[in-house]
Amino acid sequence: MADTPAATRWAGVPAERRRDERREMLVRAAYALFGAEGEAGLTVRAVCRAAELHTRYFYESFTDTAGLLAAVYDQQATALAEVLARAVDTAGPRPEARTRAGIRAVLGFISDDPRRGRVLFAAARGNEILAARRRAAQTALLDAVLAMSRVADPGPPAVIAATMFTGAMNELAQQWADGRLGDDLDTVTDTAVALSLALHDTAARALR
Repeated sequence: MADTPAATRWAGVPAERRRDERREMLVRAAYALFGAEGEAGLTVRAVCRAAELHTRYFYESFTDTAGLLAAVYDQQATALAEVLARAVDTAGPRPEARTRAGIRAVLGFISDDPRRGRVLFAAARGNEILAARRRAAQTALLDAVLAMSRVADPGPPAVIAATMFTGAMNELAQQWADGRLGDDLDTVTDTAVALSLALHDTAARALR
């Protein structure tokens, strides 16, 4: 790929800012490619072609495509966490409202751009980097659910219930991303909320 356009593009721009902008361009290109074609479409040459950057710029930010894929995942996971936090915070204190807001926020986030579901839940399930990040995300969700339960010292019943909920939410999001639950967001949300509240009630009885 010719280098002159890139040199002209960043003329007068500080070096650190140039690197940051090129990194962002690579992440955006990788997100588009991975979202459309999966991991097979994520090669250094393809990403640089889509970003309109010389291949040498790839290696100023990443050592390989696995690192780039991790950056793509982190970007989308951060965006989802922000959407989820806003939805739950504005839902009020009632468990049903907070549960509904959270479930709808996650599924709606995927529906707004199906590539998000591929990155966060559906694709490259054998990829070690994504697997580690998904485990960390699920643990963070588990901790958040326990915090929302407002149990001072959660014992096994509370932890088990929260673990089952987070596992179910992960699978729900994955199946929604795969298109196996249809396209009626309201129906899926209503059903998921009803089942989640039933689990919550069972856990509450066990704690008592």
